[in-house]
Amino acid sequence: MTSLSPNMPSVSVSRRWRDRALMAGLVALVGVGLAGLASVTGWEESLTQIARLHPGQIAVLLALSLLNYLLRGLRWHLLARRLGLPTRLMQDLRHYIGGFALSVTPGRLGEFVRMRWIRRETGWPVALSAPLALMDRATDLAVMGLLLALSLALAAGGLTGALPVTAFAFATAVVATRPRLLAALVTLGYRVFGRLPRLFGRARQAARALSRFHHAPTLAFALTLGFAGWLAEGYAFHLLLGFLGAEIGLWKAVAIFIFATLAGGLTGAPGGMGGAEAAMLTLLTLEGVALEIALPATAVIRLTTLWFSIALGLLVFPLAERAAAGPAR
Repeated sequence: MTSLSPNMPSVSVSRRWRDRALMAGLVALVGVGLAGLASVTGWEESLTQIARLHPGQIAVLLALSLLNYLLRGLRWHLLARRLGLPTRLMQDLRHYIGGFALSVTPGRLGEFVRMRWIRRETGWPVALSAPLALMDRATDLAVMGLLLALSLALAAGGLTGALPVTAFAFATAVVATRPRLLAALVTLGYRVFGRLPRLFGRARQAARALSRFHHAPTLAFALTLGFAGWLAEGYAFHLLLGFLGAEIGLWKAVAIFIFATLAGGLTGAPGGMGGAEAAMLTLLTLEGVALEIALPATAVIRLTTLWFSIALGLLVFPLAERAAAGPAR
């Protein structure tokens, strides 16, 4: 995407085609996988389960997902103000939600386009605004790890492999929010590779800027907003299973949803595609949920979370582009 910013490295045509092919391949693989699983039980059974959902139930699921995005967008605004960015609430919501349009692109271009909009509207260079994106991801990992640990403690029975994923999420969040530790790791990385001094220098500068977020009320509010947002989507998954006739308990449903989301992220695939669906289907079937219910439940929750966020991003993206087209303010 060479048009993202004149200051960003240009991307070759071959790389753009490679990224597009990768994205198309991931979508095709997920579609083929779901279709293959559906064929095991028969398309009729899966479609019958989906048809049981009436518009009001779909609206509830979408509303809970929207609540998650708005709460996390409010957190983005809170962190932006703490960093010192001269942005307003609606401006930050436009940046945050608009970035969802690119959330399943290779390389997480959604983060870069948010930084680009900030630079064009405020004059802040990417190196100074990058800590905002890093802190946003770190708080997500922290609250998801906390939610997973809490749901495991409250649910009847445990999820195999959930504790290592919880520990990894917490560890990553801790590293990402410790400026000195992160700066030391960046320095170590430069000494190991001995290349790209400017890139490592900017990364070290961004790591040190994280110290601005070491403010107890800000961290507490940011974690609370993230916790409430992700719990809303976990609750939506619980409701969906109930709509389809599978009652496994609130906290077990939340644990499965959060675990699958984290597991999908660990695969490195854009949006966790493939990994999240596989983990969710496996865990549901291990909990005794029939495949003809687990399959449509997985498909619907991904449509009302990941793909709904992309749809919102696509709606907001042109508005954000138009707003950023003017002179820096």
